[in-house]
Amino acid sequence: MKKYIIRRILISFITLLTILLILFILMQMMPGSPFHDEKLSQEQRMVLYEKYGLDQPVLVQFFHYVANMLKGDFGVSYSISKDTPISQLVQTRLPVSMGIGGFAVILGAAAGMILGMTAALKNGTLWDTFATLVSVIGVSVPSYVFALVLSYTLGFKLGWFPMLYKEKLAISSSILPGIALSMFTMASIARFTRNEMLEVLGSDYMLLAESKGISGPALILHHALRNAMIPIITVLAPLMVDLMTGSLVVEKIFSIPGVGSLLVNAIQSNDYNVVMALSFIYSAMYIGVMLVVDIVYGIMDPRIRLSGAGKPFK
Repeated sequence: MKKYIIRRILISFITLLTILLILFILMQMMPGSPFHDEKLSQEQRMVLYEKYGLDQPVLVQFFHYVANMLKGDFGVSYSISKDTPISQLVQTRLPVSMGIGGFAVILGAAAGMILGMTAALKNGTLWDTFATLVSVIGVSVPSYVFALVLSYTLGFKLGWFPMLYKEKLAISSSILPGIALSMFTMASIARFTRNEMLEVLGSDYMLLAESKGISGPALILHHALRNAMIPIITVLAPLMVDLMTGSLVVEKIFSIPGVGSLLVNAIQSNDYNVVMALSFIYSAMYIGVMLVVDIVYGIMDPRIRLSGAGKPFK
């Protein structure tokens, strides 16, 4: 198990460095300049390039950036908030997006698994039809449509929750966007849970467990659900990162000061440092989540823990 974890960590680290190099090259190839103010003369632009080290060769800029990044320094913003450390910009926005996204993940995963398990156990009944209908709606309808409906009904008409995000009412302000973001996750998890549970319930493994006298919740939770969890985790992992890094449209609807709007503003302003930092943070979170998923795989199914030679550990 230890070798398996170390190998996965090394692969994740190399992948992250490769992504960082690709991002840096793409930023260099982008048209335009972060200093696009028409009032600036060419000489003034050259001074700014020299100030921020943008006049140096690309490789020198890359190694300087990596060295600073390893120390936790992502540089400063060029145009969005001039000379403000990017870490300071992210610190105020990332927790907001992660809080709402985390709530959406938990709500969507829990509701989706309950819905999928119910559909599988009640296969061919009205419950199964209802679960399938909800899953189709959740996958087909964009999250911003749910956001608009929830904002109008529960926020404007009934006044149960704030229509716009308020820092003083962070918890209640996160409920409507969290529900809107959770719908796609709920529908996806429900579909996969239903399909996997149906396959597991009809397997010889379950017949063997029943022949040993295991029944009821113990049979469903400890045997059926555990064997169906690996594909479910595979689907949930990337959804988790997407939700926790913010949804731009939903953030705009509820005026949420998250990282989604910051990223779009940075792209529109050619603020390369902010784009690089947010893209790197997103990639690091994605790789980190997938690393945890790989380790969970190894714990839940020992057959996945393979050595470098492809042999199971003993």
